[in-house]
Amino acid sequence: MSAMPSVFVSHGGPNVVIEPSEAHDFLKSLGSLVPKPKAIVMVSAHFETDGPVVVTDPNPGMIYDFGGFQQELYEKVYPAPGEPELGMRIAQILADAGLNPRIAPERGYDHGAWNPLILAWPDADIPVVQLSIDPNRDAAYHYALGKALAPLREEGILLLGSGHITHNLRAVFASIRYGRDPDPELPGKIEAFTEWFAEQFAKGDTEAILDWRARAPFIADNHPTDEHLLPLFFAYGAAGDAPKPERAHHSRQYGYFAWDSWFFH
Repeated sequence: MSAMPSVFVSHGGPNVVIEPSEAHDFLKSLGSLVPKPKAIVMVSAHFETDGPVVVTDPNPGMIYDFGGFQQELYEKVYPAPGEPELGMRIAQILADAGLNPRIAPERGYDHGAWNPLILAWPDADIPVVQLSIDPNRDAAYHYALGKALAPLREEGILLLGSGHITHNLRAVFASIRYGRDPDPELPGKIEAFTEWFAEQFAKGDTEAILDWRARAPFIADNHPTDEHLLPLFFAYGAAGDAPKPERAHHSRQYGYFAWDSWFFH
């Protein structure tokens, strides 16, 4: 069996599940673009804790962590089971790596988790183990989380980071709600930021990637806060040494929302 790629997806708002877009089509195709996983380790930008927390819930429920969207989104259910045994194994791996994990015996799927899952694997027949991000820790910490779990890919387990390549919601909402252009230079700043990552991945410059806050252009315009980019570093670390990057999706929405998704082989 060849190793499963690690994956980063831009997950969008919950409306991506029901509204047509290029990103919707990509997420819907994701299940056909990678081998069917034996299990999925999900790292969502919406599961924030102090230090790593591994979920061992055998039957995760739903978390509707959003407001103002269509009623049908609050009725969505993704009944994929958890896998407590794998969760405990992941916690042990992280402990052995000196990352001091904790266990959460109960936690549901937030929309960062169920958005891509419900589109890519609608049968909900693949067990999912959730692992948190820590918004107060840097890219290197999240890279280390992925690196520690990288051997699981050899077992057909998908290590999946779900965040967003850009996340300036103020600009997005201004465009959607008010038809305003908050900054006519912003599309160029978004392009510069996403292309910077593409260039560093192509060069394999891990040092630059992990030092993104000092080196990438237009940080504040693309990520007023870091949490939606942190799953990218998890996915990159999960590919192990010398990963081969593949930009699996690259689209824009509302002029300011970049949807880049990456595979790391």
